Amino acid sequence: MSYIATTLDNLIHQTAFFSLTWGNLVMIAVACVFLYLAIAKGFEPLLLTPIAFGMLLVNIYQDIMAEGGLLHFFYLLDEWAILPSLIFMGVGAMTDFGPLIANPKSFLLGAAAQFGIFAAYFGAIALGFNDKAAAAISIIGGADGPTSIFLAGKLGQTALLGPIAVAAYSYMSLVPIIQPPIMKLLTTEKERKIKMDQLRPVSKLEKILFPIIVTIVVCLILPTTTPLVGMLMLGNLFRESGVVRQLTETASNALMYIVVILLGTSVGATTSAEAFLNADTIKIVVLGLIAFAFGTAAGVLFGKLMCVLTHGKVNPLIGSAGVSAVPMAARVSQKVGAEADPTNFLLMHAMGPNVAGVIGTAVAAGTFMAIFGVF
Repeated sequence: MSYIATTLDNLIHQTAFFSLTWGNLVMIAVACVFLYLAIAKGFEPLLLTPIAFGMLLVNIYQDIMAEGGLLHFFYLLDEWAILPSLIFMGVGAMTDFGPLIANPKSFLLGAAAQFGIFAAYFGAIALGFNDKAAAAISIIGGADGPTSIFLAGKLGQTALLGPIAVAAYSYMSLVPIIQPPIMKLLTTEKERKIKMDQLRPVSKLEKILFPIIVTIVVCLILPTTTPLVGMLMLGNLFRESGVVRQLTETASNALMYIVVILLGTSVGATTSAEAFLNADTIKIVVLGLIAFAFGTAAGVLFGKLMCVLTHGKVNPLIGSAGVSAVPMAARVSQKVGAEADPTNFLLMHAMGPNVAGVIGTAVAAGTFMAIFGVF
């Protein structure tokens, strides 16, 4: 009987119940909320589902992220900037740069929306973060998860990588909730009803030359952007060249989904209660929200300026798409415009600033790396 009792006692103490803390229970509850938002509400389910599940796993069995644990090896690919770069290649293979080529002024809207990044940088400095940590945190303002992970790893801010990545991906997922109130507050109904002229057709030659020229120009000026901008443009060249259909399909489908699984679960697994439930995490989440709001507002306000300068030919709503959440932010611009006038179609116009925002966020990350002498 003593043998049976000892065996049962050992089995019982091997369960996770005896190692769970109140912090773990809180994080498990947060993971369940994220899963609900992803599955029931459809908020970026491809990203939020693996992140939330990784969060669930690490707060039940902490050793899964310990050295030699399953998700530890996935996480190393984040630290080495491999997965974020592959994500950018997949985004490039899935994205049509035609609207940006047809309307180069969209670059200005994408640049304006990066104001949130620099607002977050100075805000983080004011809250006591060092300069490198502030730079890593600031990218949340561009609503760009892969770039946030990339820069945090490059700047050696791995202790903050989990909160930064979760905040960035959370705000990417919550774009349909966060952006519309800001967009409506800063625009009039008349402005939201503005119909823009149809974009000119873009030739195949232009689409092929665009990624090549952008890579040469941007990477020569700022070589530190090469891993992100280079992979983004490589993926787009696959798409537009028309001669590597298999590579395009792989980069935009199978490879992209594999990378999302690895990146999402490993990022979620960095959010153990011990690492996540602290004052710095709260500061990062709040800074990220403020920065994202600032970036959205700056894009809309610059859109209003362009509206005035073009005598009402630019709908200011497309400025909000200058953040890097592709294509969610462009869809939100379309949705808010359609609420004012169901016959208004802004999606393709908004895709220009949206793509410019992806490039702009990568350039901002490369600029920080150059400032700190990191390659």
